[in-house]
Amino acid sequence: MARLLIVDDEPNLRRVLSSELHLDGHTVDEADGVLAALPLLAEREYDAVITDQKMPDGDGLRVLSVAQENDPSLPVIFLTAVPTIELAVESMRKGAFDFITKPFNPEVVRATVRRACERTNLVRENQLLKSTVGNLLGADTIYGNSAEIKEVREQIARVAPTDATVLIVGETGTGKELVARAIHRNSNRAKKAFIAVNCAAFTETLLESELFGHERGAFTGADRARQGLFEAAHGGTLFLDEAGEMSAAAQAKLLRVLVDGEVLRVGSTQSRTVDVRVLVATHRNLEERVQQGLFRQDLYYRLAVVPIRIPPLRERKEDIPGLCEILSAQIAKDLKVRPKRVSPEALQKITSYGFPGNIRELRNLLERAHILGRREEIAAEELPAEVSGSAARASQSIEMRDWLRTLPASVDLRQLLVAFERGLIERALEQANGVQAEAARMLGVSRSDIGYKISKYEMGRPADAT
Repeated sequence: MARLLIVDDEPNLRRVLSSELHLDGHTVDEADGVLAALPLLAEREYDAVITDQKMPDGDGLRVLSVAQENDPSLPVIFLTAVPTIELAVESMRKGAFDFITKPFNPEVVRATVRRACERTNLVRENQLLKSTVGNLLGADTIYGNSAEIKEVREQIARVAPTDATVLIVGETGTGKELVARAIHRNSNRAKKAFIAVNCAAFTETLLESELFGHERGAFTGADRARQGLFEAAHGGTLFLDEAGEMSAAAQAKLLRVLVDGEVLRVGSTQSRTVDVRVLVATHRNLEERVQQGLFRQDLYYRLAVVPIRIPPLRERKEDIPGLCEILSAQIAKDLKVRPKRVSPEALQKITSYGFPGNIRELRNLLERAHILGRREEIAAEELPAEVSGSAARASQSIEMRDWLRTLPASVDLRQLLVAFERGLIERALEQANGVQAEAARMLGVSRSDIGYKISKYEMGRPADAT
């Protein structure tokens, strides 16, 4: 419960008040005057203060002034035996929470204190929320009160001070780069460079050049020597996003950096020593890729010194309401509009949705509602069809389970899986207006993967596909 301070020169009154407030589970400190109250206000954090208006060594306005200097959110309740309009107006104008006359009704005092403490909690939560908003996208605050997110924060705190290589695993949009930045900013390399690169965004040759640099004439168009990102991140941190997409050649060079601390530019025979901490992220299961021969086992063990798994949004649904508030405030600030509250009906549908795109998709949904919505709050009917149709998908899932219970005597599983995969890709391409990169994002795969599947199933390419 709350911690309270009673300031009054009458011992009996303090005793009665304290006894009443203890009934609500509050912790109560007492001061017999203004001079006794001042050090307590400076040393301790209170949720509310109850002070007499007139005392031998000063008045309640002095208590109010000091309380506000130490904590502007702290509510102060005045007690007075001689109520006047002027006194009440002056007290309230200077920030008093309420004004109670003596003799007082204990129930009135308890109710007033409850209201004061509720306001204190609300104000302090809002202050924390604003702090979180400022840091959420691109800083080291990982929002959430779920056990899974608390574990992620604990892992960050343990691993950040070390130079250990960290493998961050999570679905698209869960905030893998956010975790990487948090590790860097809490490390002894925080004052040095943090460089992030998406390995899936480059071809094999370009990725090697980007990471390790190249010499002049190393390939067509290399008209001058260029240092790579490992050299640029010397003394700092290099974050390799989607490292599971690296080619065999790039994997071999990365292994050399991790083992020897040396990089070899493309087209060079001279190694360069670098001091770089490597953080790696992927949405893939690297152990499976090792078994498939697509990822080096020795590199995997070098990367996965400390693995951190970020749970998808559907596994921490209790965090969604808070995320909606934080993201809405951030979006409103970016768009220079008033933040919109999510209606209870809309929040229920959002919470029941699976969010394959995770926090990134949630932000996209809220941003669209802030731009296109015509109401002060986000209503359920303003949500995208895939979100508002969660119940329909649940029904389809039940139908699928019923169908599985009555399997025919003979099923060609391979043909069934091919048809299902092809159908998913066709549906994703349709929703993405033929843009392969967007369809790949929706399905949680790389662009190269979806391009391979389109070719494999001879699906053709829409004219506007990119």
